[in-house]
Amino acid sequence: MDTLMPKHPLGVALIGTGFMGKCHAMAWNNVATVYGGARPRLELVCDASDAAAQTAADAFGFARSTTDWQAAITDPAVDVVSITTPNGFHREMAEAALLAGKHVWLEKPMALTLEDATHMAEVARNHPKAVTLLGYNYLRSPAFKAAKDIVQSGQIGELLAFRGVYDEDYSADPTLPWSWRMTHAGGGLGALGDLGCHLVSQMLALMGPVDELTAMTQIAVPTRPSDSGPKAVENEDSALALIRFASGAHGSFATSRVARGRKCRLQWEIHGSEGSLVFDQERMNELWVHRAGEAGFTRHLTGPAQPEFAAFCPAPGHNFGFNEQKVVEARDLCSAISGALNAGPDFEQGLTIEHIIHAMARSEGRPVKIGA
Repeated sequence: MDTLMPKHPLGVALIGTGFMGKCHAMAWNNVATVYGGARPRLELVCDASDAAAQTAADAFGFARSTTDWQAAITDPAVDVVSITTPNGFHREMAEAALLAGKHVWLEKPMALTLEDATHMAEVARNHPKAVTLLGYNYLRSPAFKAAKDIVQSGQIGELLAFRGVYDEDYSADPTLPWSWRMTHAGGGLGALGDLGCHLVSQMLALMGPVDELTAMTQIAVPTRPSDSGPKAVENEDSALALIRFASGAHGSFATSRVARGRKCRLQWEIHGSEGSLVFDQERMNELWVHRAGEAGFTRHLTGPAQPEFAAFCPAPGHNFGFNEQKVVEARDLCSAISGALNAGPDFEQGLTIEHIIHAMARSEGRPVKIGA
């Protein structure tokens, strides 16, 4: 992909200052340092309270703070809006930014519902000058990009099967308090929307379109404690699916937010007619490759031979990290705004991911044709 970095500073507004808001702020602060071009102008940061917004402005380096997200979006000094709020705000904020002529960097999942995502993609389609990018940062790791190159160059032959898992344990404790994340109105989907969509993004990039799937979901902890007593958990703690790709390859998919001991097990393997690949995000700097005729797998360690790694560090074995992926993502957004091909997923590509995870949620053990 060609990289074109801005010659003139982009004005940035950030809405939401939690974990992912901080990630976006670090990326905006570092993208020009790593990749060159004009340094972004950090114009406005927005949060629900004056104190939180001002604290973030001071820590992140933004010139101003506000509690009015509409004002942040419409501010004439702002060119691009980073949205890292809870999921229920995604559609309203993203569409408002597009209508205001701003570029949008939106954290996943794209929306609460498939209807919302469909409408967002339509608004983006009607505003083609505005660049959209969804926060699927795991697509940016050097190991994943190496795997994609191996697959696309035919080094492991015809793709036969995909096995993927994304497990974490942040909801495994049944005494964990109830939160908006566990509701359809606030969180949308559960493990599928928070974790599984990442696995789907990688699966599609490696294996191509999905034709059909059959899935089941589970709510492992039906109620959670709250100040007003036990409250029901509405969305899934885990999901399993069998998949048939348009190519004829088949696959399995699993995701869970209640898998004790798992922290970021975004793990997949691909079986091809001439070899296999294995990757695990918990060991994100390693890609394991087997080719026909070899006795087993060979570990390939990320290093400066790969452009994304080399931009940060000239020394092999020094490891690439989570936040570096976010800087690469910011680079891809800036490059697309400057006229290069959008590396995506944009809202149109993100809608495909939403179709798949929502199909899994409604399958209930019955086959679902994607797009049907």
